[in-house]
Amino acid sequence: MTLQDIKRLDPKGMYAWIKEFPEQMHQAAAIGLAAKPPYKASAFNAVVLTGLGGSAIGGDLLRSYLADELKVPFIVNRGYALPSFVGPKTLVIVSSYSGNTEETIAAHKDAVKRKAKVLCISTGGETQKMAKKHRQPWVQIPGGLSPRAALAYSFFPLLVLLSKMGFVKNKSREINETLTVLRDLSARYSDPGAPDNAALALATALKDRLPVIYSSTDHLDAINVRWRGQINENAKQLAHGHVLPEMNHNELVGWKSAPALLRQTHVVFLRDVGTHPRVRIREDITKQWIAALAGGITDVPSLGRTLLARMFSLIHTGDWVSLYLAILNGVDPEPVEPINFLKGELAKVK
Repeated sequence: MTLQDIKRLDPKGMYAWIKEFPEQMHQAAAIGLAAKPPYKASAFNAVVLTGLGGSAIGGDLLRSYLADELKVPFIVNRGYALPSFVGPKTLVIVSSYSGNTEETIAAHKDAVKRKAKVLCISTGGETQKMAKKHRQPWVQIPGGLSPRAALAYSFFPLLVLLSKMGFVKNKSREINETLTVLRDLSARYSDPGAPDNAALALATALKDRLPVIYSSTDHLDAINVRWRGQINENAKQLAHGHVLPEMNHNELVGWKSAPALLRQTHVVFLRDVGTHPRVRIREDITKQWIAALAGGITDVPSLGRTLLARMFSLIHTGDWVSLYLAILNGVDPEPVEPINFLKGELAKVK
């Protein structure tokens, strides 16, 4: 594979967006630093981020990353209505990259009705208009990207703002280390001709297979979802996944019937040193059990010292794997025709 192969199949520039992710992250953190904290954490007993797709995964990652530090519940809402507990002491974060996501606009209206405090983040659109109408704080992020390529902008401004509001401690040290780790990974993975390009090697192993992503629940559950979503959208390839220890209580038993089908899978274990020791043992035993049944197994270890760096090293690796898998599949990684078709059909029904 060459850069010319990538350019031929990737006219919109998904390759460039992934390669530039560290710099997007740097800019995204600066957006958070420049924004005035609109509220104080002491005013709230819960945080709800409402969004869909690429705009919601940032919320999932915030919830997962901050789970050990937040003193109030943090929930990600992916629907038209908010949970019934939402009220004046709830911070509702309205996250929509385009600002025009149908479900998110409905949930935004629901937040207004419930008199919740609202913080909006988008490139513009109806979300910006509603924020202006109701005098709600709005964080503007750069446009021109596919929402799934804008993860830095849906995560880091909010992380910095949550810190400035007093929900969590300052994360500057963690952000700086993450930036260093990702710059190194981007340089390593962006060269398809490099003999040690692990992302391309894994993508090659996943071609014509069903990727099955396993990880621990603690801090990696949202990363597991991200890997699957990126393979779905970029590579136009179905992917499955589950988390441990839960899958040890159900899915593990399914590794028995239809042996020919099982041999068409390739299992990816996302590994992290911060995983609970008993879960790490479970991962090893699970790998041992399915080794003779799966078509292949690959461990992907996290890199870095801090949790934030380790999490985003796995995310960035998964993004590169999905990009290379798209090129190997001979597809343009940017378009999402079925999603556009669905939105078009929904628009006909009022």
